[in-house]
Amino acid sequence: MSKTTIVCGFALGCAVVTLSAQSASTDWPQWRGPERNGISRDTGLLQQWPRTGPSLAWTASQLGGGYGSVAVAGNRVFVQGMKNRQSVVTSLDRASGKAVWSVALGSAGDNDRGAGPRSTPTVDGDRVYVLTESGDLACLMVADGKIVWRRNILKEFGGRNISWLVSESPLVDGNRVIVTPGGRNAGVAALDKMTGATIWVTKELSDEAGYSSPVVADVQGVRTIMVFTGNAAVGVRATDGRLMWRHGGAANNTANITTPVYANGKVFFTSAYGTGGALLQLQVKGETVTAQEIYFTRNMQNHHGGVVLVDRWLYGFNNSILTCLEFETGKVLWRDRSVGKGSVAYADGHLYVLSEDNVVGLVEASPEGYREKGRFTIADQGWPAWAHPVVSGGRLYVRNQNVLASYDVRAK
Repeated sequence: MSKTTIVCGFALGCAVVTLSAQSASTDWPQWRGPERNGISRDTGLLQQWPRTGPSLAWTASQLGGGYGSVAVAGNRVFVQGMKNRQSVVTSLDRASGKAVWSVALGSAGDNDRGAGPRSTPTVDGDRVYVLTESGDLACLMVADGKIVWRRNILKEFGGRNISWLVSESPLVDGNRVIVTPGGRNAGVAALDKMTGATIWVTKELSDEAGYSSPVVADVQGVRTIMVFTGNAAVGVRATDGRLMWRHGGAANNTANITTPVYANGKVFFTSAYGTGGALLQLQVKGETVTAQEIYFTRNMQNHHGGVVLVDRWLYGFNNSILTCLEFETGKVLWRDRSVGKGSVAYADGHLYVLSEDNVVGLVEASPEGYREKGRFTIADQGWPAWAHPVVSGGRLYVRNQNVLASYDVRAK
Protein backbone atom coordinates (compact mmCIF):
# COMPACT_ATOMS: atom_id res chain seq x y z
CA MET A 1 0.00 0.00 0.00
CA SER A 2 1.35 3.44 -0.87
CA LYS A 3 0.82 6.77 0.80
CA THR A 4 0.63 10.23 -0.75
CA THR A 5 2.15 13.33 0.78
CA ILE A 6 2.20 16.97 -0.23
CA VAL A 7 5.73 18.32 -0.56
CA CYS A 8 6.52 22.03 -0.92
CA GLY A 9 10.04 23.31 -1.52
CA PHE A 10 11.68 26.62 -2.42
CA ALA A 11 13.02 25.31 -5.72
CA LEU A 12 10.32 22.81 -6.64
CA GLY A 13 7.15 24.61 -5.62
CA CYS A 14 4.38 22.23 -4.54
CA ALA A 15 4.08 18.69 -5.84
CA VAL A 16 2.18 15.57 -4.96
CA VAL A 17 4.67 12.79 -4.28
CA THR A 18 3.68 9.14 -3.91
CA LEU A 19 5.95 7.06 -1.71
CA SER A 20 5.63 3.30 -1.64
CA ALA A 21 5.58 1.46 1.66
CA GLN A 22 8.64 -0.41 0.48
CA SER A 23 10.67 2.79 0.01
CA ALA A 24 9.61 4.03 3.45
CA SER A 25 10.72 0.75 5.00
CA THR A 26 14.24 1.26 3.64
CA ASP A 27 14.58 4.89 4.73
CA TRP A 28 17.58 5.94 6.82
CA PRO A 29 15.94 8.81 8.72
CA GLN A 30 18.62 9.52 11.31
CA TRP A 31 22.17 8.88 12.49
CA ARG A 32 23.09 5.20 11.97
CA GLY A 33 19.74 4.32 10.42
CA PRO A 34 16.21 3.39 11.48
CA GLU A 35 17.26 1.75 14.77
CA ARG A 36 20.46 3.78 15.33
CA ASN A 37 22.51 0.60 15.01
CA GLY A 38 24.16 1.02 11.60
CA ILE A 39 21.88 -1.61 10.04
CA SER A 40 20.08 -1.03 6.73
CA ARG A 41 16.84 -2.86 5.92
CA ASP A 42 17.71 -2.99 2.23
CA THR A 43 17.77 -6.32 0.38
CA GLY A 44 18.39 -7.29 -3.23
CA LEU A 45 21.75 -5.53 -3.34
CA LEU A 46 24.90 -6.30 -5.30
CA GLN A 47 26.87 -9.17 -3.77
CA GLN A 48 30.00 -8.26 -5.69
CA TRP A 49 31.08 -4.88 -7.04
CA PRO A 50 32.53 -4.30 -10.49
CA ARG A 51 36.27 -3.58 -10.57
CA THR A 52 35.61 0.18 -10.66
CA GLY A 53 32.89 0.04 -8.03
CA PRO A 54 29.09 0.47 -8.33
CA SER A 55 27.68 2.91 -10.87
CA LEU A 56 27.37 6.55 -9.85
CA ALA A 57 23.77 7.82 -9.84
CA TRP A 58 24.47 11.46 -9.00
CA THR A 59 26.84 13.81 -7.22
CA ALA A 60 25.87 16.88 -5.18
CA SER A 61 28.53 19.49 -4.42
CA GLN A 62 28.69 22.85 -2.65
CA LEU A 63 27.13 21.33 0.47
CA GLY A 64 29.68 23.03 2.69
CA GLY A 65 32.42 21.49 4.80
CA GLY A 66 31.67 19.10 7.64
CA TYR A 67 31.84 15.53 8.86
CA GLY A 68 28.17 14.65 9.36
CA SER A 69 26.50 11.77 7.55
CA VAL A 70 23.11 11.97 5.79
CA ALA A 71 19.50 11.20 6.66
CA VAL A 72 17.29 9.75 3.92
CA ALA A 73 13.50 9.89 4.27
CA GLY A 74 10.73 9.90 1.69
CA ASN A 75 11.93 11.75 -1.38
CA ARG A 76 14.54 13.79 0.46
CA VAL A 77 18.14 13.57 1.65
CA PHE A 78 19.30 15.86 4.47
CA VAL A 79 22.86 16.93 5.19
CA GLN A 80 24.63 19.62 7.21
CA GLY A 81 27.55 21.79 6.13
CA MET A 82 29.33 25.12 6.57
CA LYS A 83 28.67 27.93 4.09
CA ASN A 84 29.80 31.52 4.46
CA ARG A 85 30.78 30.88 8.09
CA GLN A 86 27.24 29.68 8.85
CA SER A 87 26.16 26.21 9.93
CA VAL A 88 23.62 25.13 7.33
CA VAL A 89 21.24 22.22 6.76
CA THR A 90 20.33 21.34 3.16
CA SER A 91 17.49 19.24 1.77
CA LEU A 92 18.18 17.44 -1.51
CA ASP A 93 15.91 15.64 -3.94
CA ARG A 94 16.53 11.93 -3.39
CA ALA A 95 16.23 11.02 -7.08
CA SER A 96 18.46 13.71 -8.58
CA GLY A 97 20.58 15.16 -5.77
CA LYS A 98 19.40 18.69 -6.59
CA ALA A 99 18.97 21.11 -3.71
CA VAL A 100 15.37 21.80 -2.61
CA TRP A 101 16.11 24.19 0.27
CA SER A 102 18.97 25.28 2.49
CA VAL A 103 18.69 27.02 5.88
CA ALA A 104 21.38 28.65 8.04
CA LEU A 105 21.04 27.90 11.77
CA GLY A 106 23.85 29.93 13.36
CA SER A 107 27.56 30.57 13.36
CA ALA A 108 29.78 27.72 12.19
CA GLY A 109 32.58 26.31 14.30
CA ASP A 110 36.19 25.61 13.40
CA ASN A 111 39.24 23.97 14.98
CA ASP A 112 42.39 22.03 14.11
CA ARG A 113 40.37 19.09 12.72
CA GLY A 114 38.36 21.18 10.28
CA ALA A 115 35.35 23.45 10.13
CA GLY A 116 31.65 22.79 9.98
CA PRO A 117 29.00 20.49 11.47
CA ARG A 118 29.73 17.00 12.75
CA SER A 119 26.12 15.89 13.25
CA THR A 120 23.43 14.14 11.18
CA PRO A 121 19.83 15.45 10.95
CA THR A 122 16.99 13.41 12.47
CA VAL A 123 13.74 13.15 10.47
CA ASP A 124 10.52 12.46 12.39
CA GLY A 125 7.32 12.67 10.36
CA ASP A 126 6.99 16.12 8.78
CA ARG A 127 9.80 17.61 10.91
CA VAL A 128 13.57 17.43 10.89
CA TYR A 129 15.74 18.08 13.97
CA VAL A 130 19.22 19.51 13.52
CA LEU A 131 22.03 20.18 16.02
CA THR A 132 24.95 22.34 14.95
CA GLU A 133 28.57 22.20 16.05
CA SER A 134 27.94 25.33 18.13
CA GLY A 135 24.97 23.88 20.03
CA ASP A 136 22.09 25.37 18.04
CA LEU A 137 19.24 22.84 18.10
CA ALA A 138 16.43 23.51 15.62
CA CYS A 139 13.18 21.90 14.53
CA LEU A 140 12.33 22.57 10.88
CA MET A 141 9.53 21.52 8.55
CA VAL A 142 10.64 18.84 6.11
CA ALA A 143 8.70 20.37 3.24
CA ASP A 144 10.22 23.85 3.09
CA GLY A 145 12.80 24.22 5.88
CA LYS A 146 10.66 26.63 7.91
CA ILE A 147 12.06 26.86 11.46
CA VAL A 148 9.43 25.85 14.03
CA TRP A 149 11.60 26.40 17.12
CA ARG A 150 15.26 26.82 18.00
CA ARG A 151 17.35 26.73 21.20
CA ASN A 152 21.06 26.74 21.96
CA ILE A 153 21.64 23.80 24.31
CA LEU A 154 25.03 25.03 25.52
CA LYS A 155 23.89 28.50 26.50
CA GLU A 156 20.55 27.43 27.97
CA PHE A 157 21.75 24.40 29.96
CA GLY A 158 25.10 25.75 31.13
CA GLY A 159 27.32 23.56 28.96
CA ARG A 160 30.48 24.50 27.12
CA ASN A 161 31.60 23.42 23.70
CA ILE A 162 33.97 20.46 23.69
CA SER A 163 37.43 20.42 22.10
CA TRP A 164 36.40 19.20 18.64
CA LEU A 165 32.90 20.74 18.75
CA VAL A 166 29.42 19.35 19.36
CA SER A 167 29.16 16.12 17.37
CA GLU A 168 26.08 14.22 18.57
CA SER A 169 22.94 13.74 16.51
CA PRO A 170 19.63 14.41 18.32
CA LEU A 171 17.49 11.42 19.31
CA VAL A 172 13.70 11.57 18.97
CA ASP A 173 11.93 9.27 21.42
CA GLY A 174 8.16 9.56 21.56
CA ASN A 175 7.34 13.22 22.24
CA ARG A 176 10.92 14.00 23.35
CA VAL A 177 14.10 15.18 21.67
CA ILE A 178 17.12 13.94 23.63
CA VAL A 179 20.46 15.81 23.65
CA THR A 180 23.51 15.97 25.94
CA PRO A 181 24.34 19.60 26.77
CA GLY A 182 26.91 18.57 29.39
CA GLY A 183 25.84 21.37 31.73
CA ARG A 184 26.17 21.38 35.49
CA ASN A 185 23.24 19.31 36.78
CA ALA A 186 22.08 19.04 33.19
CA GLY A 187 24.19 16.32 31.60
CA VAL A 188 21.30 15.03 29.48
CA ALA A 189 18.17 16.96 28.52
CA ALA A 190 14.76 16.12 27.02
CA LEU A 191 12.81 18.73 25.08
CA ASP A 192 9.26 18.61 23.79
CA LYS A 193 9.68 17.81 20.11
CA MET A 194 6.74 19.98 19.03
CA THR A 195 7.53 23.13 21.04
CA GLY A 196 11.13 22.85 22.24
CA ALA A 197 10.08 23.28 25.87
CA THR A 198 12.23 21.54 28.47
CA ILE A 199 10.67 18.31 29.81
CA TRP A 200 13.51 17.22 32.12
CA VAL A 201 17.24 17.38 32.72
CA THR A 202 19.50 14.81 34.39
CA LYS A 203 20.34 16.71 37.57
CA GLU A 204 22.57 13.94 38.95
CA LEU A 205 24.89 14.23 35.94
CA SER A 206 27.30 17.08 35.26
CA ASP A 207 29.65 15.28 32.87
CA GLU A 208 30.97 17.21 29.92
CA ALA A 209 29.38 15.96 26.70
CA GLY A 210 31.15 13.31 24.65
CA TYR A 211 31.15 13.02 20.86
CA SER A 212 28.75 10.09 20.93
CA SER A 213 25.02 10.05 20.14
CA PRO A 214 22.41 8.53 22.48
CA VAL A 215 20.36 5.39 21.84
CA VAL A 216 17.20 4.23 23.61
CA ALA A 217 15.68 0.84 24.44
CA ASP A 218 13.04 -0.80 26.61
CA VAL A 219 14.94 -2.77 29.24
CA GLN A 220 12.41 -5.16 30.79
CA GLY A 221 9.80 -2.43 30.60
CA VAL A 222 12.00 0.49 31.69
CA ARG A 223 12.65 2.91 28.84
CA THR A 224 16.38 3.67 29.04
CA ILE A 225 18.54 6.23 27.26
CA MET A 226 22.18 5.16 26.91
CA VAL A 227 25.00 7.50 25.92
CA PHE A 228 28.74 8.03 26.20
CA THR A 229 29.51 11.29 28.01
CA GLY A 230 32.97 12.82 28.15
CA ASN A 231 33.65 10.72 31.25
CA ALA A 232 31.58 7.55 31.28
CA ALA A 233 28.92 5.30 29.81
CA VAL A 234 25.60 6.21 31.44
CA GLY A 235 21.99 5.04 31.54
CA VAL A 236 19.18 7.56 32.07
CA ARG A 237 15.48 6.84 32.65
CA ALA A 238 13.56 8.21 29.68
CA THR A 239 10.44 9.19 31.60
CA ASP A 240 12.08 11.63 34.01
CA GLY A 241 15.82 11.83 33.23
CA ARG A 242 16.99 10.11 36.39
CA LEU A 243 20.58 8.80 36.23
CA MET A 244 20.31 5.05 36.85
CA TRP A 245 23.82 3.75 36.18
CA ARG A 246 27.29 4.91 35.29
CA HIS A 247 30.30 2.89 34.08
CA GLY A 248 33.73 4.36 33.39
CA GLY A 249 35.64 1.33 32.11
CA ALA A 250 35.30 1.94 28.36
CA ALA A 251 35.75 5.72 28.56
CA ASN A 252 38.99 7.53 27.80
CA ASN A 253 40.17 11.01 28.74
CA THR A 254 40.38 12.32 25.17
CA ALA A 255 37.31 11.60 23.03
CA ASN A 256 34.46 9.11 23.56
CA ILE A 257 32.89 8.92 20.11
CA THR A 258 31.31 5.57 19.24
CA THR A 259 27.55 5.17 19.60
CA PRO A 260 26.67 2.31 21.99
CA VAL A 261 25.12 -0.90 20.65
CA TYR A 262 22.22 -2.47 22.58
CA ALA A 263 20.80 -6.00 22.21
CA ASN A 264 18.98 -8.47 24.46
CA GLY A 265 19.48 -6.63 27.72
CA LYS A 266 23.14 -5.91 27.05
CA VAL A 267 24.94 -2.79 25.80
CA PHE A 268 28.43 -2.46 24.34
CA PHE A 269 30.54 0.70 24.69
CA THR A 270 33.94 1.16 23.04
CA SER A 271 36.55 3.89 22.63
CA ALA A 272 40.09 4.28 21.34
CA TYR A 273 43.17 6.08 22.75
CA GLY A 274 44.46 2.89 24.34
CA THR A 275 41.16 1.92 25.95
CA GLY A 276 38.80 -0.74 24.55
CA GLY A 277 35.27 -2.06 24.85
CA ALA A 278 32.98 -3.24 27.65
CA LEU A 279 29.83 -5.32 27.43
CA LEU A 280 27.40 -4.45 30.21
CA GLN A 281 24.52 -6.59 31.48
CA LEU A 282 21.48 -4.46 32.31
CA GLN A 283 19.15 -5.59 35.10
CA VAL A 284 15.92 -4.06 36.37
CA LYS A 285 15.11 -3.45 40.03
CA GLY A 286 11.71 -1.85 40.29
CA GLU A 287 11.80 1.22 38.05
CA THR A 288 15.60 1.38 38.00
CA VAL A 289 18.12 -0.26 35.67
CA THR A 290 21.57 -1.25 36.91
CA ALA A 291 24.64 -2.23 34.85
CA GLN A 292 27.29 -4.85 35.51
CA GLU A 293 30.34 -5.53 33.33
CA ILE A 294 30.35 -8.93 31.61
CA TYR A 295 33.74 -8.49 29.98
CA PHE A 296 36.27 -5.87 28.91
CA THR A 297 38.33 -6.23 25.74
CA ARG A 298 41.34 -4.40 24.31
CA ASN A 299 40.49 -5.92 20.92
CA MET A 300 37.88 -3.29 19.99
CA GLN A 301 39.37 0.17 20.44
CA ASN A 302 36.98 1.94 18.09
CA HIS A 303 37.84 5.56 17.37
CA HIS A 304 35.08 7.14 15.28
CA GLY A 305 33.75 4.58 12.82
CA GLY A 306 31.15 2.76 14.89
CA VAL A 307 30.43 -0.93 15.36
CA VAL A 308 27.55 -3.05 14.05
CA LEU A 309 26.01 -6.18 15.56
CA VAL A 310 24.89 -8.81 13.03
CA ASP A 311 23.43 -11.96 14.60
CA ARG A 312 25.98 -12.86 17.31
CA TRP A 313 28.87 -11.00 15.75
CA LEU A 314 30.19 -7.52 16.36
CA TYR A 315 32.10 -5.82 13.51
CA GLY A 316 34.14 -2.64 13.68
CA PHE A 317 37.59 -1.15 13.40
CA ASN A 318 39.94 -1.85 16.29
CA ASN A 319 41.99 1.28 15.62
CA SER A 320 43.00 0.58 11.98
CA ILE A 321 42.13 -3.14 11.80
CA LEU A 322 38.65 -4.39 10.89
CA THR A 323 37.71 -6.94 13.54
CA CYS A 324 34.97 -9.48 14.16
CA LEU A 325 34.15 -10.30 17.80
CA GLU A 326 31.64 -12.64 19.37
CA PHE A 327 29.25 -10.22 21.09
CA GLU A 328 28.51 -12.33 24.16
CA THR A 329 32.14 -13.22 24.99
CA GLY A 330 34.47 -10.75 23.26
CA LYS A 331 36.28 -13.62 21.50
CA VAL A 332 38.12 -12.47 18.35
CA LEU A 333 37.03 -14.38 15.25
CA TRP A 334 39.17 -12.55 12.68
CA ARG A 335 41.09 -9.34 11.98
CA ASP A 336 42.08 -7.69 8.70
CA ARG A 337 43.57 -4.36 7.67
CA SER A 338 40.84 -4.10 5.01
CA VAL A 339 40.57 -0.56 3.58
CA GLY A 340 42.32 0.98 6.59
CA LYS A 341 40.89 2.71 9.63
CA GLY A 342 37.37 3.89 8.95
CA SER A 343 33.61 3.57 9.49
CA VAL A 344 31.16 0.74 8.89
CA ALA A 345 27.49 0.12 8.06
CA TYR A 346 25.66 -3.11 7.23
CA ALA A 347 23.17 -4.13 4.53
CA ASP A 348 22.05 -7.40 2.94
CA GLY A 349 24.79 -9.66 4.24
CA HIS A 350 27.64 -7.21 3.79
CA LEU A 351 29.64 -4.54 5.57
CA TYR A 352 30.05 -1.22 3.79
CA VAL A 353 33.33 0.23 4.98
CA LEU A 354 34.76 3.69 4.31
CA SER A 355 38.39 4.42 5.03
CA GLU A 356 39.36 7.84 6.33
CA ASP A 357 41.90 7.68 3.46
CA ASN A 358 39.13 7.68 0.83
CA VAL A 359 38.65 3.97 0.04
CA VAL A 360 35.16 2.40 0.01
CA GLY A 361 34.88 -1.37 0.41
CA LEU A 362 32.32 -4.17 0.40
CA VAL A 363 33.02 -7.02 2.84
CA GLU A 364 30.97 -10.13 3.52
CA ALA A 365 29.63 -10.10 7.07
CA SER A 366 30.70 -13.55 8.23
CA PRO A 367 32.43 -14.84 11.36
CA GLU A 368 34.34 -17.33 9.18
CA GLY A 369 36.85 -14.81 7.86
CA TYR A 370 37.50 -11.63 5.90
CA ARG A 371 36.06 -11.79 2.38
CA GLU A 372 36.25 -8.61 0.34
CA LYS A 373 33.76 -8.19 -2.51
CA GLY A 374 35.08 -4.99 -4.08
CA ARG A 375 36.50 -1.56 -3.46
CA PHE A 376 36.90 1.85 -5.10
CA THR A 377 38.38 5.22 -4.23
CA ILE A 378 36.76 8.62 -3.83
CA ALA A 379 38.36 12.02 -4.37
CA ASP A 380 40.48 13.39 -1.53
CA GLN A 381 38.88 16.55 -0.12
CA GLY A 382 41.82 17.52 2.06
CA TRP A 383 40.47 16.17 5.36
CA PRO A 384 39.86 12.62 6.62
CA ALA A 385 36.74 10.93 5.19
CA TRP A 386 34.94 10.58 8.53
CA ALA A 387 31.27 10.73 7.47
CA HIS A 388 29.70 7.29 7.87
CA PRO A 389 28.33 5.54 4.74
CA VAL A 390 24.57 5.09 4.34
CA VAL A 391 22.67 2.37 2.43
CA SER A 392 19.04 3.24 1.70
CA GLY A 393 16.61 2.38 -1.09
CA GLY A 394 19.22 0.60 -3.21
CA ARG A 395 21.65 3.49 -3.00
CA LEU A 396 24.97 3.88 -1.22
CA TYR A 397 25.54 7.46 -0.03
CA VAL A 398 29.10 8.60 0.59
CA ARG A 399 29.62 12.11 1.93
CA ASN A 400 33.11 13.62 1.97
CA GLN A 401 33.18 17.25 3.11
CA ASN A 402 31.58 19.42 0.38
CA VAL A 403 30.56 16.47 -1.84
CA LEU A 404 27.85 13.81 -1.54
CA ALA A 405 27.76 10.90 -4.01
CA SER A 406 24.90 8.44 -4.53
CA TYR A 407 25.79 5.03 -6.00
CA ASP A 408 23.38 2.44 -7.37
CA VAL A 409 24.03 -0.81 -5.45
CA ARG A 410 20.92 -2.72 -6.47
CA ALA A 411 21.41 -6.16 -8.00
CA LYS A 412 20.62 -6.04 -11.68
